[in-house]
This record gives sequence, C-alpha cells and structure tokens, in this order.
Amino acid sequence: MFCVKCGVALADSEKVCPLCGTRVFHPDLPQPQGDPPYPPDPRNHSEEVSRSGVLFILTVLALLPAILFILCDWRINGSIIWSGYASGGVALLYVIVALPLWFRRPNPVIFVPIDFVAIGLYLLYINFATGGHWFLSFAFPVTGAIGLLVSAMVALLRYLPSGHLYVISGAVLCAGGLAVLIEFLINFTFRLHETFFWSLYPLTAGVILGGMLLVVAICKPLQRSLHRKFFI
Repeated sequence: MFCVKCGVALADSEKVCPLCGTRVFHPDLPQPQGDPPYPPDPRNHSEEVSRSGVLFILTVLALLPAILFILCDWRINGSIIWSGYASGGVALLYVIVALPLWFRRPNPVIFVPIDFVAIGLYLLYINFATGGHWFLSFAFPVTGAIGLLVSAMVALLRYLPSGHLYVISGAVLCAGGLAVLIEFLINFTFRLHETFFWSLYPLTAGVILGGMLLVVAICKPLQRSLHRKFFI
C-alpha cells in the first residue's frame, strides 16, 4: 500500500508514514473498534404506541363531549337547540384530524375533498338550523370553489413533482380570482354593496406574485440563479 499524502510505498505493519507522518489506513486490514462517542443510554425505552389504542382514545374523546352536549341541551331546553352546532363541530374536527389516522398511508388527494364535503355538510346544517337562505347562494359555491382549488393543487403537487412552481403560481393566480368571487357572492347574498371594495387588493397581489412565480418556472437560468443565491 501507499501513503495517501506523499505516495511512498508502505509495509502492511506501518501505522504512520515514515516520510510525512500521515496516519496509515488500509481498508483491507482489520481495524480495532474504538469507544463509542456517547455513553449508552441507561433509561428504559418505551414500547411502540398502539395505533388502534390511540384511535380508540380519539374516538372516545370525540363521542363523549358530543353526547354530553346533546344530553345537556335536551335536559335544559327539552329539544336540540345549541348542541347540534357543538356536536357538529366535534364531528368535523374528528373527520379532519382523526379520520386519516385510520389508514397507514392516507392519501391527501382523497381526504382533502372529504374534508371540504364535511365542511359543506356542517354549513348546510347551520343553514337549516338557523332558518337561513345563504347556503346555496354563498356557502356552497365558496366551499366548493376553495375545495376544488385546494384538491387540484394537492393532486398536482403529489403527481407532478417536477412542476411545483407551475402549480403554485396557478394556485396563487386562482386564489386572487377567488377573492373576487367571494366578495361578489357576499354582495349578492347579503346585499352589502354594489361594487367591489376589498377583493381587488388580493387579486392584484395574486396576479403579481403568481406572475413572478410563473416567470421563474419558465426561465430555467433564473431558477438556477435563485437557487445559488437563496438556496430555493
């Protein structure tokens, strides 16, 4: 073998190069095992948490307050008045947080639309419980539009890993237009104004930011320059 620094020939028994003093290492020869850098951990490691046990606890924590809300409301008022809102909120939180945990590899492309469907159903219940007429003209189109935008963005980001900038720029542009749609539906449903006031600001910001991201996505040299300067 040879010294890695000066290149002089070395015997297998050499530990240090006699010419330059560099430590000799031969990968084919057995090396002594040194002491570990850290002492062993004397603490007992806990066992792996049971997945089914955690899901059972989350289910009980969701069912128990929902049942208590309904019982208290029925006991005090003799009917379901306020407990539907509280129980519906608990059910909505369970669908968003705990339902994906029932699957080992939850697919966000499936569960994101389910979350928006659950939100829409909760808003529909509030609409009927309060005797309102705003669900079809406001809540349904707004929830549906946001749900379609977020679901499409999640699906494209998951299945088109090379087009993240295009997806994000398109989502920002659509978000600006969505603000205009929301203000239009508010004015149409609740008769607040006849013109647009605040939605033009997020629309302008969305067009500018989305356009900048689209330019960066198209211009590859600009991408490399930003990556070298800002590590993005």
